[in-house]
Amino acid sequence: MIGKLTEIEIEEVLSEQIICRIGCHADDMTYVVPLSYAYDGKCVYARTFEGLKIDLMRKNPKVCFQVDVMEDMANWKSVIAWGDFKELTEVNERKEGIQRLLARKISGVASKTVQLSSSWPFSSEQDFNKLEGIIFSISLHEKSGRFEKGDSVIF
Repeated sequence: MIGKLTEIEIEEVLSEQIICRIGCHADDMTYVVPLSYAYDGKCVYARTFEGLKIDLMRKNPKVCFQVDVMEDMANWKSVIAWGDFKELTEVNERKEGIQRLLARKISGVASKTVQLSSSWPFSSEQDFNKLEGIIFSISLHEKSGRFEKGDSVIF
């Protein structure tokens, strides 16, 4: 069976996952890239460094956000959302974004891109202004979700 996710199911997928893909577009270029994130029910928070996605989002803050849950090719959920990029440069906004990222539930093994500093996970007393990288949010304003639930065929 293939169907639409309910609003509650969409929120569950967004809240439970930590890896997404974002699509950015500016200057006749479209760029889709994976990213680790945190979600608070309204906004996605992420950390990155200068590069193509930041250049494109600064030029055009309208982005597409996509998350999958894959059990197998016959059992999956997918959420697509649209929102607006905002670079968090104000001290309190940046601190809030970092705290959201620190509060994520992640496995005991994390790549360097997920770790927020060399002392990660660090305490809340850390000076957030010294944390390298760009902290940003994407406020989501439209969401859609699909799923497939079926019998798996093993070949």
